[in-house]
Amino acid sequence: MKKLFACSVLLLLWLTACSHSAECPVADDELPALIVDTDIGGCTDDLFALAMLHRYVDEGRCRLLGVVVDRPGEENAMLADVLNTFYGHSSIPIALARGGLEGGEIWTDYRDLPHYTDAQGVPLIRGSLTDVADLPDGYRLYRRLLASAPEGSVRICSIGFVNVLASLLLSQGDEYSPLSGIELVRRKVKSLYIMAGSFASEPQVEYNLSRCLEASHTFFDLWPAEVPICFSPAEVGETIDYPVEQVLADFSSLPPHPIQQVYQRCRVDEDQRMWDPLVVLQAVEGDALFTLSEPGRVWMDDSARTYFEPDAQGRCRYQKPGTATWCQAVLHRIRSLAAAPIAPSVAR
Repeated sequence: MKKLFACSVLLLLWLTACSHSAECPVADDELPALIVDTDIGGCTDDLFALAMLHRYVDEGRCRLLGVVVDRPGEENAMLADVLNTFYGHSSIPIALARGGLEGGEIWTDYRDLPHYTDAQGVPLIRGSLTDVADLPDGYRLYRRLLASAPEGSVRICSIGFVNVLASLLLSQGDEYSPLSGIELVRRKVKSLYIMAGSFASEPQVEYNLSRCLEASHTFFDLWPAEVPICFSPAEVGETIDYPVEQVLADFSSLPPHPIQQVYQRCRVDEDQRMWDPLVVLQAVEGDALFTLSEPGRVWMDDSARTYFEPDAQGRCRYQKPGTATWCQAVLHRIRSLAAAPIAPSVAR
């Protein structure tokens, strides 16, 4: 009981600190610079993760340099554009995976979101893109953004497949930089936060890695060992569910919100596990809320099972599952960000 009470007090203090941190303005060049790499279009946890990132931008907590959509299909890039536009951030560049992955399961199909209208046929949520076909390939946006970034300054949030990251690592010099993709990552990336892997006592095949096995091997083979990786494994996000009825209640007082509309139009009837938001939470707010493994090395076998070996010289760590109290506190933080009130001048 004493341990539980102490944990609850620490979580409360952390949440209070988070709520006040936005009151201390920081110069733009001092804010964490992030690129998010998402398989948006398959299930709704990507929507919550992106909503959180846009909220962090509004709070002055980070700069979102770009959105890489790693699930092929122009309709998926349009989803990212809808969120950028809704939050008043339409200038954030978007790129799209072209090739390297076939399909990908779709649990909640909300690809029609950009075309939702009200009873009079008026679009509810507008995007800004005029021609999705003009969007760059994902790895090329990575190269452009990394080439112009200061040394060791960019944090990557990977909340989907690693097909685009693999293409980046295989890339060679171009008009953006003479450096190879490996060297760009080595020089410019501060750390990678990734929803991937499973480090339970019995190794499990992890979905994100298994869906693009060749690219996953390329990623593990070529990622520079000097650049830290923090894994958010499947078993951690599986312990945090955002109930459907809670989602609908949280978004009921907002203007027509993309997440609200998806839940209503798609008749979502299953609680969503918060895999992807955990990556965003740690990338922006740091390690304080998480119990992490010791440093080590991670590798993957031919079945997409991941393995961790402790090593004081290793640059990999992974999040560990928390208590029920921890799960409640984390869900509260996710809700406070994703469903935060939207300024009337921003909401479209």
